[in-house]
Amino acid sequence: MIKSLPRHWYKCFMIMVCFWASAQHASAQMENDGIMIPKNYLCPGAMYSTSSWTNYWEGTFKRNNGNIGTLNTKMYSLMVTYGITKDLIATLGAPYVTTHASAGTLAGQKGLQDLSLNLKWRGYKLQSGKSIFSLFASLTGSIPLTNYEADFDPLALGTHSKNFMARGIVDYTYGKAFFTGSAAYITRSNITIDRNSYYTTQLIYSNQVELPNMSDYNFRAGYRSKYFIAEAVADISTSIGGFDIRKNDMPFPSNRMNMTSVGWNLRYRIKSLAALELTAGYDHVVAGRNVGQSSMFHGGVSYIFGLSKSKDQVGYKN
Repeated sequence: MIKSLPRHWYKCFMIMVCFWASAQHASAQMENDGIMIPKNYLCPGAMYSTSSWTNYWEGTFKRNNGNIGTLNTKMYSLMVTYGITKDLIATLGAPYVTTHASAGTLAGQKGLQDLSLNLKWRGYKLQSGKSIFSLFASLTGSIPLTNYEADFDPLALGTHSKNFMARGIVDYTYGKAFFTGSAAYITRSNITIDRNSYYTTQLIYSNQVELPNMSDYNFRAGYRSKYFIAEAVADISTSIGGFDIRKNDMPFPSNRMNMTSVGWNLRYRIKSLAALELTAGYDHVVAGRNVGQSSMFHGGVSYIFGLSKSKDQVGYKN
């Protein structure tokens, strides 16, 4: 089995990243790349990430807060990807999240967050010489796994909403160089909080909170080879509605949360273990609104194997 695995299978590993302030919206699996795995192949993986911030934007005003100090979020994720057909894959994932503030009296939280399912479909492919141009559609849904408290930002595990994301992806490669761009729209359901009234820009007598929908644009470019990938990544996430954190107030789930981040990812396929891949990366928030200026490191491991005796190749599919 191992000897039958050719190059570029590595991208089957789907990273989930969900976090408040540096990432309250759950975009984030690598459901936004341009790579597939073959039919009847399974790719389980595990990832660890840690993010932290001291400064944050209260609206557009950047500040720190002695009642929070440094906020740290850790995530332990398990996921599995399956090749349904040569042009359709599915990824299921769930993270365990912990949050901790270095100062103040707010207690950190921990627990399972949301279960997500992604379907990615390659609808078009054109190859000419060294060039390959592909179009993809990606759909992701998520639901809370536990009854964690959403009205406890910035230490909440998530928004506790039911989310649906539709994304279009364009992928172009020339030899070992590549560029991938994508755009997504995320809808979020109302949530129920444990109080009967709250204030946004007006007093609302209800325990139901309407969360603003979001848009996301992701760009990545770099180098792909048989055993190694290096890419630069930029992501722009914008709330479609919401309101700013009031001066010296706690954040609220329906705040406007905008964020621009940049980073890099490295992936290495171990030559002596053709089915095993290690991955690592870094992201930093460079601009935002009502989010923390976080830095995040992540690392993971994945393994791919076939479920049948098919001779289908496992490789870079774009």
